[in-house]
Amino acid sequence: MSFTDVVAQEARVRILKELHRQTDGRMNELLIQRTLDIYGIRRDRDWVRTQMRKLEQLDAVELQPAGELLVAKITRAGRDHVEERAVIEGVSRPADVE
Repeated sequence: MSFTDVVAQEARVRILKELHRQTDGRMNELLIQRTLDIYGIRRDRDWVRTQMRKLEQLDAVELQPAGELLVAKITRAGRDHVEERAVIEGVSRPADVE
């Protein structure tokens, strides 16, 4: 696996973990980008959107447009991954990025 793949998989689990922490399980792409910045994953908005779309393809989140922003909502599959009840291929395991 390439370094680029490792970073993307870590970003995806960070996104899921932060969504899981939210009361309503939702965040917009700008807040997600700031969260990733905190963990040293400093990428542009298009890259963040790509990771959000990948999580949607994996059924870990649902995406909804809100004006020019995308809003992600964690799904049951995403919660199961964060709670380590299931594994989603293409997303780092939560325990590996604590």
